[in-house]
Amino acid sequence: MAIHFERDDEGIVTLTMDMSGSANVMNAEYHQAMGEAVAQVEAVRDEIAGVVLTSAKKTFFAGGDLNLLVQVTPENAPEALGFLEDMKGQLRRLEKLGKPVVAAINGSALGGGFEIALACHHRVVLDDDRIKLGLPEATLGLLPGGGGVTRMVRLLGVQPALPLLMEGKQLRPQRALQAGIVHALASSREDLIAQARAWIKANPSPVQPWDQPGYTVPDVKFGDPNVYSLLAAAPAVLRKKTHGVYPAPEKILAAAVEGALVDFDTALKIEGRYFVELVTGQVAKNMIGTFWFQLNEIGAGGSRPSGVDASKVTKVGVLGAGMMGAGIAEVSAKAGIEVVLKDVTLEAATRGAAGNPGITPTDSDDDLAGCDLIIEAVFENRELKNKVLPAAEAAALPDAVIASNTSTLPITGLAGAVKDPTKFIGLHFFSPVPKMRLVEIIVGEQTSDETLARAFDYVLQIGKTPIVVNDSRGFYTSRTFGTYVTEAVSMVAEGVQPALIENVAKRSGMAVGPLAVSDEVTLTLQLKIRDQTLADDAAGAGILGDHPAFKVLEELVAEGRTGKSGGAGFYEYPEGGKKYLWPGLARYGRADAGVTEQDVEDRLLFIQSLETVRCLDEGVLRSVGDANVGSVFGFGFAPWSGGTLQFINSYGLSEFVERADYLADTYGERFRPTASLRERAAKGEKF
Repeated sequence: MAIHFERDDEGIVTLTMDMSGSANVMNAEYHQAMGEAVAQVEAVRDEIAGVVLTSAKKTFFAGGDLNLLVQVTPENAPEALGFLEDMKGQLRRLEKLGKPVVAAINGSALGGGFEIALACHHRVVLDDDRIKLGLPEATLGLLPGGGGVTRMVRLLGVQPALPLLMEGKQLRPQRALQAGIVHALASSREDLIAQARAWIKANPSPVQPWDQPGYTVPDVKFGDPNVYSLLAAAPAVLRKKTHGVYPAPEKILAAAVEGALVDFDTALKIEGRYFVELVTGQVAKNMIGTFWFQLNEIGAGGSRPSGVDASKVTKVGVLGAGMMGAGIAEVSAKAGIEVVLKDVTLEAATRGAAGNPGITPTDSDDDLAGCDLIIEAVFENRELKNKVLPAAEAAALPDAVIASNTSTLPITGLAGAVKDPTKFIGLHFFSPVPKMRLVEIIVGEQTSDETLARAFDYVLQIGKTPIVVNDSRGFYTSRTFGTYVTEAVSMVAEGVQPALIENVAKRSGMAVGPLAVSDEVTLTLQLKIRDQTLADDAAGAGILGDHPAFKVLEELVAEGRTGKSGGAGFYEYPEGGKKYLWPGLARYGRADAGVTEQDVEDRLLFIQSLETVRCLDEGVLRSVGDANVGSVFGFGFAPWSGGTLQFINSYGLSEFVERADYLADTYGERFRPTASLRERAAKGEKF
């Protein structure tokens, strides 16, 4: 049985969920098992004291079966809605049993799993920080369609429930208790069951708050003018955040508010209809594909060489205590790894260590003895890297992996500085390191499989997401993101209003406007990368494209506008005030620039997708999943799209090629689709 039914001599029934597979999920097996379990309990209702609902798995319940959800289309939507309504009906029967039903939550309960718990009269959770509770459906472009919106709104009120629902927050047990979504914490598995049983005995006939006569949603009172002014403003506030490209938060808001104004069972119907609208839409398909299937494949070692034993880093040496080096040291120490942070002076190293007891600051290579991993994070200067790498290699363990955090310099060239290039690899972290979850692993020409596997294991050990790419200038992320920034500067040169460029970029779902990013990375660095590329490889300069962008950058730098760190760039940075676009950029503006808003948006998104295709063609990228996940988590490509290659899939390959040809004819050959992309489009083959 997928749900074990056990009744003891005190009349307490324990329902233990134990689906086939590693986790409990909402699928046909669950549907049948829960239907049978509810019927069994109803048959003995008058003879029992109550029900404890728990799990035989490590987790309580994992949620909806996404393999099923991605197959829902407008054609089979009525069938999917019927299935959903039936599952909700089972939970409704459970909560209206007339006997106490307690969720004994022994592990994470997310999505559908937490919706099951919400249908219980009382929720006790094991006080373990590894446990996560909540409704993260919005992060996959969905809403909680198993009663989650309806019950959370009635449990907490519209305003407290909305952030949990719209942002898909996952809470640890202590926070869940504070938020009021669970009732009690248990110290052990035994205590969990004991508390559940005690509550049953003390509450023989509980009724859910929303089933009590005269119940109203806590913060929605009919006729209260404050409520209506708040609800009138909410969609506008939300639109400012989502820019209209994320339908899930908008549908959650609608389901929450509309549901709050009607009775419970009608609210469930409203929620179900909005759920089906989302699950049949393209955005949910994009987000589930990338943030669930492709991300899980990466986490499970899809890009890791097979046949190499798993490894753990015990001591890491970080060279350079600037912002990147300090961040790498911090996340490594947090993962329980012994860290040595080296800089030219002890003072600089100590500043970088920021009082963290897990980090030993030093100015001496001798302290790197015993390190099984060295990560160089000094300035983006080949001579400096060539100097610090061999000295660190000599001090570390003989078989230590030596890595560089370079964001643009080819790894194969840097590997020449060390004795054994098979042990050399790129580990490209993103700023700020503690917040950014991606690490781009770059394999040089001589990097061994063992070195790659050890680097991959380290990235997982520190809780980050690894993508694996082959060597090239700028690799995948810096190279592709560079096209976004230079395309924007190119538009400034053409006379497009800078504010229009920034606003359209954010409206399209990009994390940060390209001119703001240009200031962050500094205008001088962009010029240095261009110069280094030209110096190293005249042919390789093609990556830069036919951009008039560099003339604008040169002019601004000549005037001392080097970027944010220099106090001025495309933006002004008033002390203690908010940054704003430099009015002096008006000199580039032209009333007849003739670039429509749609063209601005497409130029910014298409240029990145086209560069990704080139990276795939050249073998820089090893998988479609690495491309999509890397683009969203590495450089903030519009998450609603599912990433750069999924953007092409959802646009339609033939339509994308046609639009790219228009952009190439109008704005330059850098938009011309590759032969491989035309071939794919002709065959109707998606990425």
